[in-house]
Amino acid sequence: MDDSRLGAVISTLAGGGNADVARELLVALVALAIFVFSAPRGRRWLSWGPAALVLLAPLPLAVAWLFPDAEAGPQSALLGIRFFLLASLLQSVLLVMAVSIWERVSRPMPRIFLDVLRLLTIAAALVAILFEAGVRAENLFTGSAVLTAVLGFALKDTLGNVFAGLAIHAEHPFEIGDWIQYDTIPAHVGKVVEINWRATKVITLDEAYVIIPNGQLAQASIRNFTKPEPWSRRSIYVIAPYDVSPQRVQRIILDAIRGSFGVLDHPAASVVTNDFKDRGVEYWVRLFTTEFDKRDRVDGMARDRIWYALAREGIEIPVATQQIRLTHLPAPPAEPAEAATARRVDSLRRIGMLQVLNADQLARLAGENVERVFAAGEPVIRQGDPGASLFVIMSGAVEVTVRQGDTPTVRLATLEPGDYFGEMSLMTGTPRSATVTALVESRLLEVGKESFRRLIADMPDLVEGLGRALETRERGRDHALAVVERAAEPGHPDIFSRIRDFFAM
Repeated sequence: MDDSRLGAVISTLAGGGNADVARELLVALVALAIFVFSAPRGRRWLSWGPAALVLLAPLPLAVAWLFPDAEAGPQSALLGIRFFLLASLLQSVLLVMAVSIWERVSRPMPRIFLDVLRLLTIAAALVAILFEAGVRAENLFTGSAVLTAVLGFALKDTLGNVFAGLAIHAEHPFEIGDWIQYDTIPAHVGKVVEINWRATKVITLDEAYVIIPNGQLAQASIRNFTKPEPWSRRSIYVIAPYDVSPQRVQRIILDAIRGSFGVLDHPAASVVTNDFKDRGVEYWVRLFTTEFDKRDRVDGMARDRIWYALAREGIEIPVATQQIRLTHLPAPPAEPAEAATARRVDSLRRIGMLQVLNADQLARLAGENVERVFAAGEPVIRQGDPGASLFVIMSGAVEVTVRQGDTPTVRLATLEPGDYFGEMSLMTGTPRSATVTALVESRLLEVGKESFRRLIADMPDLVEGLGRALETRERGRDHALAVVERAAEPGHPDIFSRIRDFFAM
């Protein structure tokens, strides 16, 4: 193609509306600039649409240059340029209204709605240009109706998903980040990560990536575990023997799951008697958590706490009554009572405050008290709770922490086998001054008040020796507690009087 033909095309275009094109280009650029400078931070990327339309405006020139002999080429090129500029202008105006203005006073408009409106602006620009070109309205809409019918029949499933996506955005049954159950199968639960024109994408608890057509979601009953509140309820079922009172079991379970991983204090957990089974009484434990993505861990750790708590109270979870054993394996030999007592005596003898006791007295304490097992992460005692027992660590390890008021929790010490704690509550009945939590599965010997009451009743002189040992122990930890405990008030009764009062001597 020679330069004379190209010059003829350009001169024809210039004479057919160069002033209008220049004016429309200027207005389109101004509208685009207004959006770029007024858009909220993070939303300016939307300007790529109207900017691309401006950049595509010279494209009709290239088409006219390729077909210079076409009689309607220059006029069609002029209309094409004006179409791109008008579409860019309408999109910029739409973005200013729907983003720069609307999003400053309300929540951001869903992207699918914004995409639909942007397509409508392009369609409006096309209709306006066609009318200007002399295309009659009845011909335009008759032809478009036929085309729409053909496309609608061919793309009915796709269009159904698109309209379902619009309905999802309009009704807000869920949003990105929500956990939903997307059909009637309980295992089909996932976190919403994307909602687009055709489908909604979720990631399940098994880390599987699932794409669900919007049309399927529109017809399903959706369970949203994140709305209207961020927490959701979990249910655990526990069976206990008939010979243990329900209120006792409920109290043990509630105390056991308090502070367990993911279990919220508000809303509070609850336990109800749910059913009477062949094995025993079934209890329904209802707890609330915001860790829905870790719900298996929340349930599992709560069950661990319940098992340990019931075991410490001597409550055995009953097995199925129809259980049949085909083989009988010899049970591991139980530890002889004498060996257990000797082992406990050896641990008690290493406690400084108990060195005033003789061998018979230590053996008496060892035989009258029992060992209890605590799970890792389970609190043995809590600061401020009442108490009347001493704990000796037989195996495992525990952590001692204190907290006063709104100050952060302070870690005081880590105790290992041979260490002990709780002596002040045992001897004086004062509330627990610290929280002690098992770091690993730990076996502790709990020495109760009644054992000491009988010892002191038989030998009142023990008060003096125990009191002096307790004073030494208390002075030794004053330095560690100084940052979190207030000093003793003036005139507070001495420790000997507190022991006598507690044991009613």
